[in-house]
Amino acid sequence: MVGLIKACVRVVSRGGGKKQKPSSSTKEEPSPPAYVKVACLLGLRVSPSHRRLGIATALVERAEEWCRERGAAHATMATTTSNAASLALFTGRFGYTPFRRPELLGRPVHAHRLPIPSAHRVFQLPPPLAAAAYARLSPPQATEFLPADMPALLAHKLTLGTFVAVESGPPEPDQSAPPSFAVLSVWDSTRSMRLRVRGARALLRASLAALRALDRGAPWMRVPSVPDIFRPFGAYLLYGLRMSGPAGPALLRSLCHHAHNVARNNPACAVVAADVAPDDPAAAAVPRWRRFSCDEDVWCIKNLNNADDEDGWPAPAVRNCPVRRSPRVLT
Repeated sequence: MVGLIKACVRVVSRGGGKKQKPSSSTKEEPSPPAYVKVACLLGLRVSPSHRRLGIATALVERAEEWCRERGAAHATMATTTSNAASLALFTGRFGYTPFRRPELLGRPVHAHRLPIPSAHRVFQLPPPLAAAAYARLSPPQATEFLPADMPALLAHKLTLGTFVAVESGPPEPDQSAPPSFAVLSVWDSTRSMRLRVRGARALLRASLAALRALDRGAPWMRVPSVPDIFRPFGAYLLYGLRMSGPAGPALLRSLCHHAHNVARNNPACAVVAADVAPDDPAAAAVPRWRRFSCDEDVWCIKNLNNADDEDGWPAPAVRNCPVRRSPRVLT
């Protein structure tokens, strides 16, 4: 084997249906919510000894053909700004267009529990109720890349749960919903993806190992030791992040702390991370460590049909996009 690429096709919303063309007797009105089949290409690899032989081009061409055969109207791929070869291949040779720049916000999992204010109450929603909540919070008319199989995703064995945080105390008599809330779901990628940090200096490795030893010997000091990230480790991915109300950011931080505390029970999990849009208000509320975060991701999209896309999709970035089916969750 000298080359590899992976592909899958999903049905997702596109943030609204096609609009009817106005006539002399009718006004332009939006049609019912439109779902579209979107392919995701990922994991393109070519052996170093067989590069510059057209293998990558042949793999992408065959993957796109496979996706077209299964009805995909668009294809997406994800890479990083530093991967010039990948960007040149997809945007130059194959005509993909950059359309999203999500940020991966991560933090390590410590041995100690993170605090959750006593004024915040966290509880878990069963999958059917979680699906109903997301359907109300993120209607397909206003949400891009909302998977049509969202209920199945929330009930999947790798979704560890959907959690809601609200402020403690009785609700006001005239309130049908809390004035502030936050919600997110946790995906366990430790069984499908392994990461590893390479190239660290020996002094850094030794320093982090010493902190772990100190933390084990004197846990009362609550040293924020970092797990051994120089060996293969897994991560928990947060998706469906939503918040509302004046206390929403604080409640979302409490949910992130809760997800961290859940991750402590899994020795294979060393990082908790979330993909968010840079202009998403939730981005400011998600705890992160700079060394465990990345703002180099680039998502590109291509219309696989020969006809022009009358809707003009890809559209400008939409804030109300809480369920981003990134390659990290698609695999």
